[in-house]
Amino acid sequence: MGILRRVFRRKNKKQIPRTDGFLYRDLLKNITNIKADFEQNDDLIVNSFKWSDNQDTICASLYIKTLVNTETINSLSEEISILKMKENKSRQALPLDVLRAHFSGVRTLKEGDRYIDLYADLLSGNTVFLLHGSSQYLSIPTESTEGRSVEEPSSQTVIRGPKEGFTENINQNIMLVRKRIKSNALSLESLSLGNLTRTDVGLMYIKNIAKDSMVREIQGRIKRIETDSILEGAYIEEWIKDDRYSIFPTFLSSEKPDSVAAALLEGKVAIFTDGTPYVLTAPALMVEFFHSSEDYYHHYIIATMMRILRFFAFFLTLLIPSFYIAIATFHQEILPTPLLISIAAQREGVPFPTFLEALIMENTFEILREAGIRMPRAIGPAISIVGALVLGQAAVDAGIISNVIVIIVSITAISSFAIPNYEMSNAVRTTRFAFMVLAGVTGLYGVFIGIIILTLHLCKLKSIGVPYLTPIAPWIKDGNVDTFFRFPFWAMKNRPFGLHGDDKRRIGGEYPVRKNKKGNQEFR
Repeated sequence: MGILRRVFRRKNKKQIPRTDGFLYRDLLKNITNIKADFEQNDDLIVNSFKWSDNQDTICASLYIKTLVNTETINSLSEEISILKMKENKSRQALPLDVLRAHFSGVRTLKEGDRYIDLYADLLSGNTVFLLHGSSQYLSIPTESTEGRSVEEPSSQTVIRGPKEGFTENINQNIMLVRKRIKSNALSLESLSLGNLTRTDVGLMYIKNIAKDSMVREIQGRIKRIETDSILEGAYIEEWIKDDRYSIFPTFLSSEKPDSVAAALLEGKVAIFTDGTPYVLTAPALMVEFFHSSEDYYHHYIIATMMRILRFFAFFLTLLIPSFYIAIATFHQEILPTPLLISIAAQREGVPFPTFLEALIMENTFEILREAGIRMPRAIGPAISIVGALVLGQAAVDAGIISNVIVIIVSITAISSFAIPNYEMSNAVRTTRFAFMVLAGVTGLYGVFIGIIILTLHLCKLKSIGVPYLTPIAPWIKDGNVDTFFRFPFWAMKNRPFGLHGDDKRRIGGEYPVRKNKKGNQEFR
């Protein structure tokens, strides 16, 4: 019985990675432990070599072949060979000291003495050097930089403005923002999230413009995340958002560096996640989901008109089907007689009630939309055309649906595409079905009850402690220069209320002080 316990204990000991221990001075023991922990990884390369011909100084270089740049590895090997030749003459300095002195001014070096740190460096694409007789390791960056180049964003296209979009490389994304904000006040904090993925995450903000309390709150929430994996920014958003059950997005995601730079200049915090071309900015207000970066590149009157159209499209997408169901089912007296007769004539022979007819058409269009996204690009548009035109016309000719419901669904679909943010569009599309159910059960009474409930829900929502409907609810008079209307730049003197820190002014200079009717000083 005791022998079985010892065998079982040995088996378990082999299966437990040494991620919490310190390196040994014995090089062979370190390499044996590393290979044991990476047991089935054939891309782990271990090279052992003598540093000096006349000394018994043994070194080892380790890297993961699939994560490193081959040219960088070859260049590094040539440099080390030259260093060995030079040191063979002097025979004084230790190899790690020589490498540290040689590469410290050229590359970002890292040192450590724990297995967990060594594994993190290996899995980041670095080359690790070990020395017999030393419990320290030296890490040199050799990661592969292959990936998608900077291209035009696929989901946030513009007619006028920068065409650059983020990529999946976090360092490249940070560079695109730093290129636009050339200030030493721009701060970046690097984090690593996910016990297994060890995903690089960056928090960027501008000192004095971003609120210190807001920055600390976001830092605290992110650092409290305990999970195995962070594969996209949406993982972080779901962990740290204020109301985890709301379908409305409270973080603004963007593929455009100019949009993120503009958000930072308003006092917001940007969250970069390695492996995704989307950058989160917080806090996010609801009106911002209807803004486009292109609004600031056109004349302010034209930009205002486009914003009003987007808000109008939002209400059309949300309410048009439910209003049609309620009026056609319960409140026919609202319609003019000629229009009522026309709708009744079109619905003659349709076997389904209005609510079921609208529900079938809306679900059919959502299936077509999803199929168009998932299908290969070569045949995706063809599927959409066949589904929308051929099937729709065939259904009308067969008497399954009426012409008016095709018009209603088409207006709803086109209006949903006018919402610039995809996450907000998804939330509105989902909420639309709830309004349709309320309209089918209780008519316009249910629709207005739904509007009240939705308004209360939006008033309750917060984004990192900031009310979601700011500056509408609570109403801030001076904060509405960039909400429904886009005022000219010379009129937008202050940063958005509730978001900025000590630096309140977009335009230079301090607030001019005046006295109000009570004789108290106030800012203009």
